[in-house]
Amino acid sequence: MPPFTAFLDANVLYPAELRSLLMYLATPGIYRARWSDDVHEEWISNLLEDRPDLSRTKLARTRDLMDRNAPDALVTGYEQLIPAINLPDLNDRHVLAAAIRGNADVIVTNNIKDFPANVLEEFDIEAQTPDEFLCHLIGLYPNEVRNATERHRTSLHNPPMSLDDYLDCLKRQGLIDSCQAMRELFEL
Repeated sequence: MPPFTAFLDANVLYPAELRSLLMYLATPGIYRARWSDDVHEEWISNLLEDRPDLSRTKLARTRDLMDRNAPDALVTGYEQLIPAINLPDLNDRHVLAAAIRGNADVIVTNNIKDFPANVLEEFDIEAQTPDEFLCHLIGLYPNEVRNATERHRTSLHNPPMSLDDYLDCLKRQGLIDSCQAMRELFEL
């Protein structure tokens, strides 16, 4: 079993490249992924708002593939916890509630400020950016991360990506330190 469970916030599932990489890392068991229906609805709705060229049907297919390929990832039964949670942004309470119910060790989010450490420590959870999270994975499981990342990169056909193009794409997602660590993995 992986040593920790990560609850993925909607903002890290929104970008296709990051969402896909996180799935490629979760599927072989490098970490245990968790999310909720509320998180799914949030990333899908935001993506549809910004990208009218996409369809809800296509994104629902992506959601179904995620749920099917990580069958224990979907957290339910957390709604009753929401009213007791106090966060700077009340709209993020469902994330912490689902992370608690899903026994998460970490919430992977780009909104660290919305998940203060003093609130999360009560539940033995910490918030990490995707870059921090991936750096931790690389430190713990370098070979597994390298293999999963290579599988992800080679799965991209439209267009195919060289390692440099792939890492540049991930850097644009904010994965600065982890891309440097990945480059070092591939150079070994």
